[in-house]
Order: sequence, then C-alpha cells, then structure tokens
Amino acid sequence: MNEASKETAGASGARSSLGRVERLLMAGSMGLLCVLTMANVLVRYFTDISFAFTEEISVALLVVMTLVGASHAFATNHHIAITFFVSGSTRARVWSQRFATLCSLVMFTVLCAYGVLMAWDDYDFEVTSPSLGVPQWLYTIWLPLLSALIVVRLLASLRRRSS
Repeated sequence: MNEASKETAGASGARSSLGRVERLLMAGSMGLLCVLTMANVLVRYFTDISFAFTEEISVALLVVMTLVGASHAFATNHHIAITFFVSGSTRARVWSQRFATLCSLVMFTVLCAYGVLMAWDDYDFEVTSPSLGVPQWLYTIWLPLLSALIVVRLLASLRRRSS
C-alpha cells in the first residue's frame, strides 16, 4: 500500500461512524462549554456573584474534548508532528511514525491503567466533587474510557500502517 492510499485510509476514519460520534462529542463539549462560560460571565456581570460549579463542569468538558480530539486526530493522521521527521526520506518517515505511535500507545495505556485506579479510588472512597457534591468518579471515569479509545485508535493506526 503506497503512502497516498494510506493517507486516504486514515482520512476514511473521519468518515466512519466512530469519527462522526467523535466530532459530535467534540462539538457538543465545546458548545456546552461556551454556554456555561457565557452564563457565568453574564451572571457575574449582572449580579456580582459567580456560578462556581461551572468551573467544575468546564474542566470535565475540557478533558473529554481533549481526549476525544486526540483520538480523532490519531485516527485521521492529523496529530502534531515534527516536520523534520515526517518530511524526510520514506524510511525515516515510516520509522519515526511507528516509533511515535508506539510511544503514544505506551503513554495512553499507562494513562488508562492509572485512570482506572483513580476512578476506582474515587468510587471506593465515595469522594464527592467540591462544588456540586456529586460523586467524583462521574468525572474521572472519562479519563480511562477515552484513553482506551485512543489506544484502540492507535492500534488500528499501527495495523493500517503495517499492511
């Protein structure tokens, strides 16, 4: 499979149903984040008080948006790359892409494992969030779930590049 068809295969990940769900989650997170921030600004401006709980929800939405965006970027080959390595010779480019993907795979696997431990601790010790008082694991569960999604996307990327 030549490089052009690999790029097309990577871009087809954007048209898959999972790609559509990822884009919908990113847009929804961003839209909700904008609404919450605007509501906080308006309330603070007109009443001299703030919706302190919006920060808690905003941080959770930023984590979700970032991890879903990273998953989508890996699937569509739109992640950040160092030009020196990706625009070099074919052999260096292939080696550097595989090495970067393997490093990312290790990092997100570790993040997923520690995220599971963190979410379990939050659940087991019945930790509640500071502002709303809801169970903290409702926020922390997204880290291992979305990290696992990124691991799946990275494994698919490695498989696609090796064939």
